[in-house]
Amino acid sequence: MRSNCSKKVVAALVLATMVTMSAIAAPKYPSKTITFVAPSGAGGAFDMALRTITKALTDTKLVDQQMLVEAKPGGGGSVFLAEYVVKDTKNDYKLFLTSPTMLINNLKKEGNSPFTYRNVTPLAQFFVDYAVIAVASNSKYKDIKSLFADMKNDPSKVSVVGGSGPGAVDHLSFLLPASKAGVNPQKIKYISYDGKAEAMAAILGGNGDVLTSVTASVSEFLEAGKVRVLAVNAPKRLGGVFKDVPTLREAGIPADFVIWRGVFGPPQMSAEAKEYWIDIFTKLSKTSVWAEELAKRGWDAEFLAGDDFVKGLDQQNADLAELLAALGMAK
Repeated sequence: MRSNCSKKVVAALVLATMVTMSAIAAPKYPSKTITFVAPSGAGGAFDMALRTITKALTDTKLVDQQMLVEAKPGGGGSVFLAEYVVKDTKNDYKLFLTSPTMLINNLKKEGNSPFTYRNVTPLAQFFVDYAVIAVASNSKYKDIKSLFADMKNDPSKVSVVGGSGPGAVDHLSFLLPASKAGVNPQKIKYISYDGKAEAMAAILGGNGDVLTSVTASVSEFLEAGKVRVLAVNAPKRLGGVFKDVPTLREAGIPADFVIWRGVFGPPQMSAEAKEYWIDIFTKLSKTSVWAEELAKRGWDAEFLAGDDFVKGLDQQNADLAELLAALGMAK
């Protein structure tokens, strides 16, 4: 009897030791540096958004671990995504930020990506950015109507510069209003650069007539007087440096195009890491620090997390498929 009791005590001690060792071997997430990837050029909209997010997470003390931001351009994000899905399948310490570009690369006729949001783990949509049509400050174009009037006569005489590939966000966000204004979208001369910073440098250097971009990427140049923004694709006029910029709707061109920025995790992200980030991102969205960043950069706070984010992605994926089909650009 005593022998059986002793065996039970020993077994209990062994089990307790194993549980303790297991707890020690598996520290609470996150326990090391987290890398956030911007799948575009350094200094572009993705890079800027991630640096803003990680700084806010640090300033609010919501995340104690070090956070790094890496820029990995190539193929409008498709090069990084292909590598990420295969090599970082379970890497909870590498997240990335993207936009509708990920959906478009998978849907368009010349699409260069077999992967989309369903192949990774959607965590949170942070904000909505707005498309803008801009020119250098010394351009002859003073308003959007004069630009589109010239392009209706001969689209090939006007070169349009963007920071993503043909059929991607910058291109589509220009094609949509141009086609609504009567310009033949198939004759528009579009020059793509691998990042919005590069596209801005091109327009300022005289290597293009018109820039298609987003508010975050042109705000400092507008404030400095280096560019003139002809129109913003927003439901109403924006504040800050964009307060005097008319909307496309004001010009009689209804062409809404939502450009969100969201963070994703790996295909097989652990439940612990997924829950952690959804909770942390949700908390960040409610802070005054984040509200100040949104106001400063002209971003609209349209926060979605987890399943709500997935529902939004499902809807936009269907809308984009319809738009691409209408423009003759669908697979």
